[in-house]
Amino acid sequence: MAASNRAKLITKLHTELKKKYTLPPSQPSRPLLEHLLYACLLQDAPYDLADEGLAKCEQEFFDWNEVRVTTVTELTQVLSGMPDPAKTARRLKEILQAVFEEFYAFDLDHLKKENLGKAVARFESMPVMTPFVLSYTIQHGLGGHSIPVDYAAMVIMLATGIASQNEAADGKIPGLERAIPKNKAVEFSALLHQAGVALLLDHNDKKARALIDAVAKGSSERYDEWEASKKAAIRRVKKRRREEKAAAEMEAEAEAEVAKQGKSTKKSSAKADTAKGKPGASATKKSKSDSKSAPSAAKKAAEKKSTAKPADAKEPAKKKVTAKKSDADPASGEASSKSSKKASGASKSATTKAATKKSTNRKLSKRKPR
Repeated sequence: MAASNRAKLITKLHTELKKKYTLPPSQPSRPLLEHLLYACLLQDAPYDLADEGLAKCEQEFFDWNEVRVTTVTELTQVLSGMPDPAKTARRLKEILQAVFEEFYAFDLDHLKKENLGKAVARFESMPVMTPFVLSYTIQHGLGGHSIPVDYAAMVIMLATGIASQNEAADGKIPGLERAIPKNKAVEFSALLHQAGVALLLDHNDKKARALIDAVAKGSSERYDEWEASKKAAIRRVKKRRREEKAAAEMEAEAEAEVAKQGKSTKKSSAKADTAKGKPGASATKKSKSDSKSAPSAAKKAAEKKSTAKPADAKEPAKKKVTAKKSDADPASGEASSKSSKKASGASKSATTKAATKKSTNRKLSKRKPR
């Protein structure tokens, strides 16, 4: 769109807004951080609900650091009166975290004394900063010339043909600050915000639909077409997600079935092997236990054998006793003496042999298996 045509439409929009809407109460003077947080609550929400949400946060929490460290669920309960409490709570918490990581403090009033460009650059470096929150902070907190436009206000810009789809996606409308001077920027942005929120909360709001038709004829019809296309796109996205989820579940079931079949084939092969006579796990365990017990039994048998005395070692002792008895008999004659001498000689030789055997046996008995 040409810049001149855009400027004319913006001027006409401002005129129609003043006819159909009234200005909200002027905002009180706040610290720079509170302007930033109030913008988080005001985005796509009415002024009265944003005021109520800020007051609840100040009452329920000790300071803004406590709000930063609280859970989104708890913060959502505190902001339950907002149109989208979960989204608002998440945005507020993320902005507080980004401010803490950037400045390591919650006192930002020193940025008012610095150059506007440097302060804006530090806010723009935060990845969670939205165009509406940044523009509102520049306008109300830093005193710069910027017109905040949230999603609700951008719908009116799209319906009237002031902004294109690509410009709406970027969140910026070229030439808006040139068409609306700085002394009228606060008024224009407040009135536009009221109309946008009214149309967002109720698509059939008569005042808002009459406003866009007064700016450009057929705007309400274009708005209905845009809403229908958006709903169709949302349905397509939901349908695609359902299909992807169903496909993922079917794939998981197929993988589980394949794994189950693999386990069953392994079990059947193991049963077939045992039926053919192949040693199973129990047989291998039994053979291992037998092999372990075999050396211990051999050790015990060797110890018993070494400790047992041979029978030959007891015979010489008996022969010695008989020899002594024959020597002690007084009634025997010379023949008996000769025979006793022969017997004694024989007993001596027997005793020597037995002694040698005993010594050899003792030597053998001393050798024990290690």
